[in-house]
Order: sequence, then structure tokens, then C-alpha cells
Amino acid sequence: MRSLALPFAAAVLACVGPAWAGGFEEPLSYRTDGYKAPVPDTLRGARVVDTNEAAALWREKGAVFIDVMPNTPKPANLPAGTIWRDKGRLDIPGSLWLANVGYGAISEETADYFRQGLESATGSDKSRPILFYCMTNCWMSWNAAKRAIEWGYSAVIWYPLGADGWESANLPLAENRPYVAD
Repeated sequence: MRSLALPFAAAVLACVGPAWAGGFEEPLSYRTDGYKAPVPDTLRGARVVDTNEAAALWREKGAVFIDVMPNTPKPANLPAGTIWRDKGRLDIPGSLWLANVGYGAISEETADYFRQGLESATGSDKSRPILFYCMTNCWMSWNAAKRAIEWGYSAVIWYPLGADGWESANLPLAENRPYVAD
């Protein structure tokens, strides 16, 4: 009976596919709503990695890690005396958190912030490997990686399982704050 268990398990895993598998083709354009939803298995022009591959890149310092999780900014119209505490995020250590750049439609100001962050992280080298992530089944990282490809970055890596996939593998996390542009 044991001799059948391993082939059976392998067959089941082959049918299931990756944990993030959405089971559909990637769209031609950006996702503009419903960002927390199953994502495609692919991103044209990018290398898609699982947690083991992302961890190897992290250990080897083989890529710049970019988190694109949104962040709620301090409201401009807070009443005087209101205490505001920016929320940090538990991130893959050493990541640059480029908050709010993964929406399907971004303002020119956000695009400039994104470009500046990428240039800072890569030393303006568009061939330097960049790994984008957010959370499992989050379109923000897919959108951001797609945008970087369109801007001419040639070594884009997408990690669809994101920070929660990283945490599930018992890999280290570190408190992080959003990047502040000059």
C-alpha cells in the first residue's frame, strides 16, 4: 500500500498546481478592482517564483525585494491635536516598501514615486533583478511588476505568495515603513 502512496500524492500535487493558482490566463491590462483575489500563474516578461526560490534569492542577495502593499497615509484634514500613528508592516527583511504603487490606475505623482523608488533600489540599472511581492492572491504585486516591465526593467521577478507565504514558511520578517521619496 505504501508503494502506491507516493505516486498518488505526486499525481494529486501535479493537478493542484501552485498555492496562488487562479486557474485562468493573465489579463492583457492591469487589474483595477478586487485586488484581493486569485491571481494568474504567469506574468508575461517576468519570472514567477515560489517561496523556496524567493528565499534563495534573498539569502544570495540575488534581487532587490520590493513590497507594494498599500498604506493608509495620514489624513490631511485631521483635527488639531489628533494623534496619528503610521502603521508599520512586517516585511521580508531588507525590502523596500513602495506603498500604493500596485493599483491598476495610478496618478502621475504615484508613478513618479514608483520610478524614483525603483531607480534608488536598482542604482538606475534596469537589468538588475527586482522581486515584487505583496500578499498571497494580491493583484498589487502583479500590477506593479507588469508596470516595471513596461518601463523597461528586464529582470522582473514576481513572488505571488508574498509576505504571508514567506511567514508560513517560518522565514524571518522585519518591521518596515514605506519608502519616502526625496
